[in-house]
Amino acid sequence: MKNALLVALGGALGALARYGVASAFKRVTDFPLGTLIINVTGCALIGFFLAAVNARWSGINAGWTFLGFVGAYTTFSTYEYEMARLFELGAMSRLAAYFLLSNGVGLVAVVAGIWLGRRV
Repeated sequence: MKNALLVALGGALGALARYGVASAFKRVTDFPLGTLIINVTGCALIGFFLAAVNARWSGINAGWTFLGFVGAYTTFSTYEYEMARLFELGAMSRLAAYFLLSNGVGLVAVVAGIWLGRRV
């Protein structure tokens, strides 16, 4: 139960951070700069944190709060971290499949969702 509450706390903070960053940049440009910044900073955060945790801080409860934060801030960082792990493992065919499926099927799913949403 404690870990679930830590994830919820991190998730709330991550959602607020995402909202703040996206809102700040939405006023500046029509380009999705806020989302780009969120994705890139989320990737840097998850890479740093998971490397540090794996190397030095295994078993700390703060990890649950961080994972909740980064999960609500951006799921793109998790996607990129998983791709980096596949690269490190030398699993190039799985890396290529994950990349193509995530992007290709993801785009098709968004277009299908938009199509369906406009017809409801």
